[in-house]
Amino acid sequence: MFFYTKRILLSSFLILFVFSLSNASNDDFFIDKQTVDKVEAKYGTFAKNRVLALIKLMNSLKDASEEEKLIQVNNFFNQVPYQSDEETWGVKDYWATRLEFLGKDRGDCEDYATAKYFTLQQLGVKTEKMYLTYVKATKQKIAHMVLTYFKTKTSIPLVLDNYDTRILPANKRPDLIPVYSFNGDSLYVAKQKGLGEEVPSGNTKNKKWLNLIQDIRRNKI
Repeated sequence: MFFYTKRILLSSFLILFVFSLSNASNDDFFIDKQTVDKVEAKYGTFAKNRVLALIKLMNSLKDASEEEKLIQVNNFFNQVPYQSDEETWGVKDYWATRLEFLGKDRGDCEDYATAKYFTLQQLGVKTEKMYLTYVKATKQKIAHMVLTYFKTKTSIPLVLDNYDTRILPANKRPDLIPVYSFNGDSLYVAKQKGLGEEVPSGNTKNKKWLNLIQDIRRNKI
């Protein structure tokens, strides 16, 4: 993980490590100079600037409403151009960390969804409100992933998507047919207007998710 905060946010799958850096001592979110230098060396100056822009955005949102956090984080990551994993990484399916996503300035649906999830989590949005949701995108006729946000347990979720960049309720997205949802705590068989039925021990079956967490912990770039 490359963003750090004075406010320690924990989930069963995410640990934030605190490093030294920053000439702005009043900022809550930081990135250590060594990591910045690695990003620049591997991906270039523009990549470094993208990472620093996200840090700046996160600090500007620390006291914002939850709605504003959703809007701004969704807009920020949706600026990254879409590109398949085969084109970007040379493999069929690869889940990039935020450093890799912003470094390459390319990504596919899982990269948008997970980057939004972890950023909003660090901004204080509870993981119980956010789920990575696999859907069938009927317009594109492909499997797709979005981030869904539940204001309350019984709310119709809002959809944060890279295809349609508007944040809309799930019942306003007839082009998406939900399959299943998960986060750091649980996995659910999805339904059109909510989470659906929980799958026992569902997280242990999602190897891509677990591998992504390990990559984040190793600060992979």
